Amino acid sequence: MIPLRPLDVGEILQGAVSTLRQHWRTAMVLAFVVGLLTESVNALISGLLIDDTRIDDLNRNSDPSVSDILHALSGTAAASLLLIVTSMIGVVLTAGLLTTVISRAILGRPTTLSSVWQDVRPRLTHLVGLALLVPLALCAIVAVPAAPGLLIALAGSESAGASLASLGLLIGIVVSIWQWNLWSLAAPALMLEKQGIKAAMKRSVKLVNGSWWRVLGVQLLMMLIAGIASLIIQLPFALIADAAGDNSINSVFSASGDSSWTTIIIVAIGGVISSTLTLPISAGAVSLLYVDQRIRREALDIELGRAAKVPGYEAPAAKVGAER
Repeated sequence: MIPLRPLDVGEILQGAVSTLRQHWRTAMVLAFVVGLLTESVNALISGLLIDDTRIDDLNRNSDPSVSDILHALSGTAAASLLLIVTSMIGVVLTAGLLTTVISRAILGRPTTLSSVWQDVRPRLTHLVGLALLVPLALCAIVAVPAAPGLLIALAGSESAGASLASLGLLIGIVVSIWQWNLWSLAAPALMLEKQGIKAAMKRSVKLVNGSWWRVLGVQLLMMLIAGIASLIIQLPFALIADAAGDNSINSVFSASGDSSWTTIIIVAIGGVISSTLTLPISAGAVSLLYVDQRIRREALDIELGRAAKVPGYEAPAAKVGAER
């Protein structure tokens, strides 16, 4: 499926697409299950938590205080944060599941759902724990630097507090992006190396260190490709909902409190289909990045070649015996 040597960006993309093409039944079923779960949660969040009437009230207020602004934006901000968290959970879960498919494909083993499930089942609890811990930890990294400024603003020093909160939020976002990239290979490490959650996160940091910008660049490229494909796939569903009388085009790109449940459900169906087709590509790229980093750092290609019984990768003793 991939050459047993360090991979370039094109080979990682080709390998991710190849996984979806050659093992599409298993990859798409796994992605469908994850997409169905995450999009169902997203639909509930969009329908229950987002309330545009608060923002309308804020717009009518000519001199809003910090507490007025926080009150108006709290629902939308919380909903947007939860949408990001559920999306990240979906990517981590799919990356862990697809890692099993990719490792079996590289080794020439069966990639049926039953065979993959046998490998996944003992690690599923750990994978779910990792998928929950990583987004929550990143949210904490963003929130902690901004908290002092918000407290100062609520205490009465609105101007100074708002400035400090904005600076803290900016710092938190930068640090969270840095840390997200360091933890991005934790799911493959957890599944293939049978690591615990904390050990897998530490293992990811070790693999990414020294190649941080390369890993980030590959992931951003895959996210861009998957994002464009997702928008194209979801657009027809927005048009269908729009034809039914709902203002839903914007719902594809941003949640809106004005959207009816009909719009939310139609868009969610589009999201499930989109996730089924795009998650294997983005998650597959994460899995192949893990393999690539281990090949570069630890000569994993030799181990994989021997395990897959590829000619030329025999153990030294086996080569000597063959020559005799």
